[in-house]
This record gives sequence, structure tokens and C-alpha cells, in this order.
Amino acid sequence: MITVSIDPIIFSIGHFHLRWYSVIVMLAIGIAFWLVTRESVRKGFSKEAIYDLAIWVVMGGLIGARLFHVIDHWPDVFSKDPGRIFAIWEGGLAIWGGIVGGLVPLVIYGRRQRWNLARLLDAFAPGVVLGQAIGRFACIITGDSVGKPTSGPFGLAYTSKEAMVPQLGVFYTPTPIYEILLNTAIFAVLWRLRKLKLPDGALFLIYLSLYSFGRFFITFMSSYREFAFGLNQAQVMSLIGLVIVIPLLLRMAIAPKRVNG
Repeated sequence: MITVSIDPIIFSIGHFHLRWYSVIVMLAIGIAFWLVTRESVRKGFSKEAIYDLAIWVVMGGLIGARLFHVIDHWPDVFSKDPGRIFAIWEGGLAIWGGIVGGLVPLVIYGRRQRWNLARLLDAFAPGVVLGQAIGRFACIITGDSVGKPTSGPFGLAYTSKEAMVPQLGVFYTPTPIYEILLNTAIFAVLWRLRKLKLPDGALFLIYLSLYSFGRFFITFMSSYREFAFGLNQAQVMSLIGLVIVIPLLLRMAIAPKRVNG
């Protein structure tokens, strides 16, 4: 059992607060951007064009991540205090919203450039999942996505009044740590597969399928409110991801056999 005593606020100047959440999320975006650029250039895309695209992807990802979080917590948080909708620095970004929000400008920009979108998505996959792993460290400090209360053997309790947990001193299931382990493992798999002669788009689909599968089960331990069909928002999105991705992967696996046959 671990007690987190780190203050989510690094320092304050008047009404300005520099938070660990903002610093770590920016670090995650920076590392993801560096890796995406490296992989994109290796796959034949222009570095300058990727720089332009990355700005829109980051903006779309942040907007989508915040939007999904606000929708999920509208009844219990934001309907009572709508002014907090824009307080993104306090914490509260939904990963699935970030994925969907980032995909929209990527697809639009890629089509305008007449790029191979499947290959572009493959270039993004390792950097994105590594960024997800790094970003979850912010959640450990902030306490904004911990799971249900637990009696052990592994849990996180918080002492800072700035922590976004229901109650200080109570141990909660460390779901952010489980997601860090999941995302790091997915990154390791993608990093080993990225130079194999896979069909364009396969790497991104593998990422999406592994993340959807792992996130669906990890989120059973979360304290997120029910969204639909007795499941929370992350689980619903994970199922939608699997329903879309699995047939596409099967089609990729079967197509070469048909050609050879």
C-alpha cells in the first residue's frame, strides 16, 4: 500500500498554479510528438508536414479528451459548476476522447495531402501509446482516475487536500498504474513489430485492439459512473473499438491467403 503525499500544485503565484498534471501531460505530448515525427519520416512522410499536422492532432486530442470527461462527469460535477469545464489544468482528460479527437484532424489533413492514411496511423501508434503511459503518471499524483476503495494488497491513498479523490486517507485501487503497465507493454509490442512487413494499418489496429481489450478489463476496477448498459464510458468505447478493429484485423490476416490460394 502506498501513500501519495505529493502536492498536485508545484507552486503558486497569486491565482496562477503550476500543477504536476500540466507538466506531465506536456512532457507526454512532447515525447509522443518526437517519436511520431521520427517514425513518420522513416515511413516517407515530410517532417515539416508532420509538424503542421501534430499541432492540429494535439489540439483535437485535448478537446476530445476534455469533452468526453465532461460528458462522463456532467451530472455529478460540471452541471453544478459549469465554469470548471475549461479548468483542464486541474486534471480530467479521457483517453478515448483524446484518441477520437486526435483522429479527426489527422484524417482530414491526411486526405487533403493525399497521404496513405493507414501508413500514417502506423507511424503514430507507438508514440501515442507511449504518451498515454507517461501521461498516466499525472493521474497518480492528481488522483483523478483512481479505482474503487481497496483493502489491499495494493492501493493508493492521498494526503494533499488538492488531490481529486473522494476521501483523503482511503486506499484506492491504483488503476493508473495498471494502465501504465498496459500501455508500456503495448508500446514494447509495437516497437518490435514496426519494422516487419505488415500491411499498412496493421500496427495501428494492433494497438487499438490491445488497448481496447486491456482497458475494458482494467476499468472494471474503476469508480467511473455507469454510462450505458451497465458499463462505464471507457468500457463502451473499448467495445466499440473491438467491434471495429477485430474484423479489420481478420480481413488483413485472411486476404493474403486468398491471394496466394
